[in-house]
Amino acid sequence: MESITRCRKCGKKMVNQRVDDHKIKISCSCGYIEYKDASAASKSINPHFSAGSLMPLVMDEEGKIFFQEEVVDRERKEIITLEEISMLASSDYDLEEVLKKMAEKAALRLGVDVCSIYLWEDDNHLVLRGTYGLSQQAVGKAKLEPGEGITGSALEAKKPILVADISTDKRYRFFPETKEEQYKIKTMYSYPFFSGGVPFGALNAQTVVTREFTEDELGFVAVVANLILGAVKMRKR
Repeated sequence: MESITRCRKCGKKMVNQRVDDHKIKISCSCGYIEYKDASAASKSINPHFSAGSLMPLVMDEEGKIFFQEEVVDRERKEIITLEEISMLASSDYDLEEVLKKMAEKAALRLGVDVCSIYLWEDDNHLVLRGTYGLSQQAVGKAKLEPGEGITGSALEAKKPILVADISTDKRYRFFPETKEEQYKIKTMYSYPFFSGGVPFGALNAQTVVTREFTEDELGFVAVVANLILGAVKMRKR
């Protein structure tokens, strides 16, 4: 007998789709999506199946061969996270809820302590509209002018800013309402996003220890920022 999963949001029948050997995506036409673990199909066919036999191999410049399992696993998880964030962007959830969930998913995938989304508003200020890690009471209250703080400086310069140690950067702006003092932020990456040269906001990632971001991680931030831009523009129509 076929197992039917009902959407938690609208109650409609959801569709199952295997993502890989260990993950199944369950989606609804209303935009709601969730994932669940599944036993590997290959193992059910061949009980002697060994995951190690299929590990991707890479040869370096010296001709040495090594496993690339960690890289592939990270890329797979990033794709899944981006798909989840994309579904949020196109959903009918309120923008505030969407931005909060986007910040959470991005933070967990990047492995950062704080992830925040600032939007450019009509009064010519960047306003905190979504965060994971900072106090939710600061949403809508923390504001920055162009050039103010690292975030405002990134927006004004129209390019990302990475600060390895914010304690050495005089541009850093502290908001008491965010309760950042409990984290003692160390590294900060601020990525501003625009549409046709018009500012729309900035996506921040912060850690409590000195952190180096890989090119893949910086690219991930850029894609998430574009998805945030799409979510905002869709709701402004």
